[in-house]
Amino acid sequence: MKANKFFGIAILVAVVCATRPPLMSAQTQAEKPPASSSSAQWSVQVDKVDAGDVTLASSFQFAIYESLIQEVSKTGRFKQVLRDGDTNAADLSDLLILKTTVQKYAPGSETKRAVTTVSGATKLTVRTQLCTRDGKVVLERTVNGNVRFIGSNLRVTHNLARNVAKTLTQSSLPRTPLTVAPAGQL
Repeated sequence: MKANKFFGIAILVAVVCATRPPLMSAQTQAEKPPASSSSAQWSVQVDKVDAGDVTLASSFQFAIYESLIQEVSKTGRFKQVLRDGDTNAADLSDLLILKTTVQKYAPGSETKRAVTTVSGATKLTVRTQLCTRDGKVVLERTVNGNVRFIGSNLRVTHNLARNVAKTLTQSSLPRTPLTVAPAGQL
């Protein structure tokens, strides 16, 4: 029964993603909400989600990644939001990389949530990092997402991404892009 449910979720995610138009790596100025001047200079590339030591269905990893792209784009905090592997990232000097590693996952039960408000919660905890190209960590936080009451188990991915985006919005970033001195000139 559980395998069929996860298979159904995977098919649902695949169908939704296949029928939606692809997200663009760059947004026009009209689409963006106003951003603070100190962070508007940065672009961000969202790396694929690392499951870490947690057993997590690939559909959940994919859903977290897609939700992160959407929610980080909505913040207006960055000039561009790029996907992992986007060739446009090579030309950007003002690029930060968002890395997400799953630390904990409790699958929960939609049925139990429907019957009682005490059990059945789906919970997800990740470590998220904003890094420069050279690997310097600019921001590191542990972020949680959960579905406690009504909603499918996949709803946890949206809630998590929304919390990551909120964390990025509330955190301060360096004012200018960090530059790396050529080797031997330190």
